[in-house]
Amino acid sequence: MTQRFLGEFEQMVLLSILQLREGAYAVAILRKLDERAGRSVSRGALYKTLERLEKKGFLEWGMEEGAPERGGHPRRSFTVTARGVAALQESRLALNRLWEGLDSVFEGTEQ
Repeated sequence: MTQRFLGEFEQMVLLSILQLREGAYAVAILRKLDERAGRSVSRGALYKTLERLEKKGFLEWGMEEGAPERGGHPRRSFTVTARGVAALQESRLALNRLWEGLDSVFEGTEQ
């Protein structure tokens, strides 16, 4: 077990990277967060979170050659590590355990 659970935004970032697969670049991650989670995030906030997740060993990144339409500027591609996947699974299990037995609390309310 990891010593600390992932925060909500950390989970969203890791899940976005997993969804994007080989296309997990910062701009694509921002777009995915906005489209799928309704979360508009600044690049600075995203990069701070990516740096924190890398320090925890939950993601890795590599440089890729820039396309001509980018003026040849390289860009970082992000990948979730096995440790990051395990942390996501652990967070999901913990949340699922907390949700158990609460269906009646939310009956008749919009979720």
